[in-house]
Amino acid sequence: MTVSSSNRRERVVVVGSGFAGFEAARGVSRRLRRAEHSAEVVLVSMHDYMLYTPLLPDVAGGLIDPRYVAVPLANELPDVSLRPGSVDGVDLAARTLHVSGCAPEDEEMHWDRLVLTPGSVTKLFGVPGVAEHARGLKTVAEALYLREQFLHQLELAEHEADPQVQQARRTVVVVGASYAGTELVAQLHALAEDHAKQRGQAMNQARFVLIDLADRVMPEVGDTLGDRALQSLRGRGIDVRLGTSLEELTAEEATLTDGDVIGTRTVAWVTGVTGAPMLEALDLPLKKGRLAVNADLSVPGHPHVFAAGDAAAVPDLASKDKDAITPPTAQHAVRQGKAVARNVAASLGVGSSRRYKHRNLGLVVDLGPKYAVANPLGIKLSGWPAKIAARGYHLASLPRSANRWATALAWTAEVTSDRPISRLGLVSADEADFRTSEGIADE
Repeated sequence: MTVSSSNRRERVVVVGSGFAGFEAARGVSRRLRRAEHSAEVVLVSMHDYMLYTPLLPDVAGGLIDPRYVAVPLANELPDVSLRPGSVDGVDLAARTLHVSGCAPEDEEMHWDRLVLTPGSVTKLFGVPGVAEHARGLKTVAEALYLREQFLHQLELAEHEADPQVQQARRTVVVVGASYAGTELVAQLHALAEDHAKQRGQAMNQARFVLIDLADRVMPEVGDTLGDRALQSLRGRGIDVRLGTSLEELTAEEATLTDGDVIGTRTVAWVTGVTGAPMLEALDLPLKKGRLAVNADLSVPGHPHVFAAGDAAAVPDLASKDKDAITPPTAQHAVRQGKAVARNVAASLGVGSSRRYKHRNLGLVVDLGPKYAVANPLGIKLSGWPAKIAARGYHLASLPRSANRWATALAWTAEVTSDRPISRLGLVSADEADFRTSEGIADE
């Protein structure tokens, strides 16, 4: 039986600890504390950290320790009650939600304000073999597995007698030439070069293929910087194929839509996302797999329910297209998390509400040693100026000082010493597959 709201504290429940959920929980708790409001803020998540996903390519490349990109919630959210678990049901009428994998007393949890920020998962598009043989880049497990899988194949290739199998072990296929996929292929290329240098081998033995259906690399940064990035990648010997995608994948071969069949043991699928699976069970309107929300981030017809980040189809008020929604990027998730914190607090009588309207601050893309592209505030940068801008942006955006210092030291070590290439065996193939690491059901 649900306890009467008149006999308990008001409760704000935030679902998910990604960028949007982290900022929402932190922002609303601070606003309520300053106003001496008695409402409780609860964050429900399977993870006890906020993952700084833009640096996962550096983790996959062995440049950064995964601890550096995981921001502990207990350290950064002292006024938020953390509840481990996964939300698998929401009763909008009764204002309760069901949590699995938690303490028994938390299975049925009441809420007065609900903030849905469960994030997104990789979209597989039903391509045969992808779910079984490819790995994504949205979790620590996936990033670590890609690194260890590739290193293992490089080691096996040293003793392989069959030239075709040897080349397949040294071949990486990355599907998706947006900034995540492009950064990933650049970091794995740098990892292969360091491996070859430390083993006294030829530097050009490994093969890298980056494919995308788009006609440009990283269209988000514009034509000029996209062309510079493409030139940089191809200058390193990376085979970039545009207007091309993956048709089928097996344990040993990738068949492309251009008819080419590539022998490979390492395939990264970094193309497209959709809202977290839990959204489909909410019986709320979806738009492109994401929750439809108003400009103030509230759910239509449910003024006490809010959504933000990758899980929300937020109207893009900065666009001339009235049907446009904001893209699922970390930059938007952070800002929307802060905006939803303001509006949730306002709904409880603290401060005023505001519609979400953004200003494009640009993107930064780190393309491995000595090169990057960036367009901060519309200023086009490439090479070392962009590298400084990219790394400076990430250091400023990491929420915890200990993480910032550790990351800065790791980047400094890149200049002064060889990157570590040992395999630690921390993640198995099963732990890094889409079902286990991201919660994607079989298609």
